[in-house]
Parts: sequence; C-alpha cells; structure tokens
Amino acid sequence: EELARVIPVVRRLAALTSVPLSVDTNKAEVARQALEAGAHVINDITALRGDPAMPEVVRSYRAGVILMHMQGTPATMQIAPHYDDVVAEVADFLEARLQACRDLGIAASQVVLDPGIGFGKTKEHNLRLLAHLEELQRLGRPVCLGVSRKGFLGKMLNRPLHQRLASSLAAACYALVRGSAQLLRVHDVAETRDAVIVLEEMNRELRRPQG
Repeated sequence: EELARVIPVVRRLAALTSVPLSVDTNKAEVARQALEAGAHVINDITALRGDPAMPEVVRSYRAGVILMHMQGTPATMQIAPHYDDVVAEVADFLEARLQACRDLGIAASQVVLDPGIGFGKTKEHNLRLLAHLEELQRLGRPVCLGVSRKGFLGKMLNRPLHQRLASSLAAACYALVRGSAQLLRVHDVAETRDAVIVLEEMNRELRRPQG
C-alpha cells in the first residue's frame, strides 16, 4: 500500500524537477524503489533501526539519509516521555547513530540529523531542545528541524492544527537566526520561503558596511 502511494508520486516529481527529493519511510523496499524512481534522500524516523535491510539500501545507492531521534515508537512515544537531560541524550543518540552509519559503510557526508521535535517529548522537552539546538552542531552534520504545526505549539497557544502557522514560523526562524538548523521540514512551503527570504535579506543588510 505504501509503495502504491509513494512511488508514482516520486516518479512524477522526478520528471518535473531537479530539486532533490526526500521520501519518508522506514521500510527498505519502499526506500529502494523510491531511489530507483528518482528520490535522493531517505528520511527514516527510526534512524535506520527499524528495518535491518535499510542501511544497505542507503549505502548501495549512496543516498542521503536523515536520522531522527525518537523515544519509543510512534504508538508509545507520547506515553510519559522522560529524560534526565533531553539535550544531552538526544545529542548522544544522534552521535551514536552517526557512528553506526560510518561503521556500516555510510559516509558521514550522506547524513543529516533531526532532533525529532514532538517524537517522544513533552512541550518542555521540545522547548528545551529548541533553546539549545546549537549543541548538535558539534556533531559536524547539518540539522533538519521539523516544527511545523507541532502539537506542543498547539498546547502552548491553545491553537488547533490549522492555526499554527505563525508559531511554526516563529520556532523555525528562531533556529535559523541562531544557526542551529540548516534544513526545515515544513507543511506551509510558500509562507516559510517568504519568512526565510526576509531573514536572509535582513542578515545581508546587517553585514553591509555602513556609510
């Protein structure tokens, strides 16, 4: 069923654009067929732990891979998540998965890291991670941030899903301004693009010599 949904879309998009395509899946066969159809990156919420065949698919196709942190599974992750130090524990997990990739023959240059905002984390955990996301920069790989329409924003502001655009942009722009994220995973592409363009123009003006 996942193959029937994903592969025709990937094949069609690959024919229309040269923009690198990322596919969300933790199934090796879906990843393999998606890469054959023209995808470039596999976004695996299990960080290559869900399907034992997935690392070989990524390695053999030399695909990009996004490794995400998640406490528990999608079915259990929001049942009383607990950390002694959420920032350190997420960083340690991603560092270990990055090393596991190297050990499996996947080059570090293929890897992007995702702190997994909203995946096995309370509102407080998510805010703590966002406030200290720059800690992941020590791992030497780009960070992909997904805060778009997240539940913790809804809880913070008492906003339903369709009213979280402003808060999503605020959280994303905060990370970009601090240099703690290099990629954004979003739903509202046009609005996010506008926000990023404004940030870039302001940064360009800030660097312009005065006088």
